[in-house]
Amino acid sequence: MSSNKLKAAILIVSETASKEPSSDKCIPILKDVFNMLGNDQWDVAVAEIVPDSVLEIQKFIRTHTDAEDAFNLIVTSGGTGFALKDHTPEAVSPLLDREAPGLVHGMLASSYAVTPFALMARPVAGVRKKTLILTLPGSPKGAKENLEAVLKLLPHACIQAAGAESRPLHVGGVKKLEADAGVSSESEPGGSAGGPYHHHHHHGHGHGHGHGHGGHAGPKAHTRPEERSQSNDPAAGPTRRYRSSPYPMLAVDDALKLISEHTPEPIVQKVPVDMSLGGAVLAEDVTATESVPAFRASIVDGYAIRIPKSGKFEKGVYPVALVSHAQPGEVKELNEGEIARITTGAPLPPGADAVVMVEDTLLQSQTDDGMEEKEVEILTDEIKAGENVREVGSDVKEGDTIMKKGEGITVVGGEFGLLASVGTSEVSVYRRPVVGVLSTGDEIIPHDRPGPLKLGEVRDTNRPTLITAVRSHRFQAIDLGIVSDKPGALEQTLRDAFRKVDVIITSGGVSMGELDLLKPTIERSLGGTIHFGRVNMKPGKPTTFATVPVKNDAGERVTKAIFSLPGNPASAVVTFHLFVLPSLHQAAGIKPFGLPRVKAVLEEDVRLDKQRPEYHRGLVVTKEDGLLYASSTGGQRSSRIGSFKGANALLVMPAGSEPKKKGEIVDALLMGKLGELER
Repeated sequence: MSSNKLKAAILIVSETASKEPSSDKCIPILKDVFNMLGNDQWDVAVAEIVPDSVLEIQKFIRTHTDAEDAFNLIVTSGGTGFALKDHTPEAVSPLLDREAPGLVHGMLASSYAVTPFALMARPVAGVRKKTLILTLPGSPKGAKENLEAVLKLLPHACIQAAGAESRPLHVGGVKKLEADAGVSSESEPGGSAGGPYHHHHHHGHGHGHGHGHGGHAGPKAHTRPEERSQSNDPAAGPTRRYRSSPYPMLAVDDALKLISEHTPEPIVQKVPVDMSLGGAVLAEDVTATESVPAFRASIVDGYAIRIPKSGKFEKGVYPVALVSHAQPGEVKELNEGEIARITTGAPLPPGADAVVMVEDTLLQSQTDDGMEEKEVEILTDEIKAGENVREVGSDVKEGDTIMKKGEGITVVGGEFGLLASVGTSEVSVYRRPVVGVLSTGDEIIPHDRPGPLKLGEVRDTNRPTLITAVRSHRFQAIDLGIVSDKPGALEQTLRDAFRKVDVIITSGGVSMGELDLLKPTIERSLGGTIHFGRVNMKPGKPTTFATVPVKNDAGERVTKAIFSLPGNPASAVVTFHLFVLPSLHQAAGIKPFGLPRVKAVLEEDVRLDKQRPEYHRGLVVTKEDGLLYASSTGGQRSSRIGSFKGANALLVMPAGSEPKKKGEIVDALLMGKLGELER
């Protein structure tokens, strides 16, 4: 920082104010609080307005906490109530490294002294990296009173959060801290018994109103996000686990945006030009190192001629002085009045100007042994220079850009042949990520273990199915096996796996049971960030996407991704195609990302889920009218892997109470080839 002031940011969460900024009243009021009560310690450097969006809130916070010049304090206003669009606590809580429930209690206690409706709010507070974050109510009065209640304490908290040692700060004890902050632990006449949060109110409290971005609502007793960690603590036992997920339910499109945002950048590598290039994507333009053809060549079988200095070739009988075949070797110069027999692709002799097609000639004489032509009659005099000749560089000139960055290389589309034709020995491509696949659970056994199942055992269908799916898209898949439901075992397996893979796909262990260890292990043991833990879809609601910082072989800090897919077989396959595949494509430089999307006509009524959009397994076929037609593969429950039999698509079905009718158009994501034409 350029001054000794602490740097603060204000974020207003409001659909209304984001569309009409002039309607906001909170920013000027909160700035006044900093100026009046801040003891000249604060620089409010940023004040922004965003809509009620988890992604927008988290983007703002990460921008101002994760940068090198991070802010000391972020205060948000709005979105802390119980309205359906109030998502601020759910957006902020997963980002916090440490909670600060004392600040929350102080704000609520101070406001409660004015009105019991102060409890109708869900504020959170805590520290992310070195930044303190507070969420205030949406009404201007409520936001003002909450900030006033704690502002004098915040410099001390921010200085500690920034890394200052506690011992020097606490010399002199609590009394000195109170004196420095300008607060008192003694109640004042007519005031609240809020201790250090004490302040006077000389106005009616307006928590119930606002300008469209929050306001106070009812409390969420006992399980407020600020009072709990991001994920279950395995050491706390089953009685302390969550009864509902602390992760906000994201729309599929929002989840895909987060995946795209946090998928690691593609890795560029130099590779030789050989048949293993199939499917690779170029990371740099490729220029021709030599011309094609590299010599003047005939495009027909015939006779090379030399046009006289007069510029006019005369028809007549000419001696065959030379023979040029399409094979390596030196060719003598062709003199005026001579011709040379030449084959398609063979180099023209030095001095030759054009080629006459064999169809325009007659044999006049042969050598004494009858094996070679001696004289040939040329039947036409309408021959021009360059006729039937492929000039040097007529296909590709040396230095030309023959392929551009981002283009794919196939072994059937001609790209490989083009690279080979100009002598390209190596190219820069995006390395395809290596994918590790594991299953979790003590009840899971290998699918091919002989003998009947014991009570509670489940054959592992997900791991071989996911490995097959990864390989079908030409990515390398490593089988990481089955991991026990023991905290240490899972952590060690993931650490070992990240030494040899770029992406990990896990199956199972992402729900709410005490043995569901994926999320706690990622956050608590690996220091990873869970970007989302629930998706509003069917099947696949518990799908989790996270990134983990690791060191590569060179000792550099890099980020690697984990996709934790549900344990139900159908859910695992659907979420692989919907979420994992686009990330793999992005990391490999392949565009467009994910499955191709087409429009199809329903061949039957399809019942919709009332609450969640569904990715319905189906079959898409073509018919004589040229249109695509879609039908269901049957029962769609998440454990029913049989619904994939014959399926080549995921039908994108919205939530609704009425079925989609036969003949309606739906979106379909193609997992495989279209069904054969029906007649």
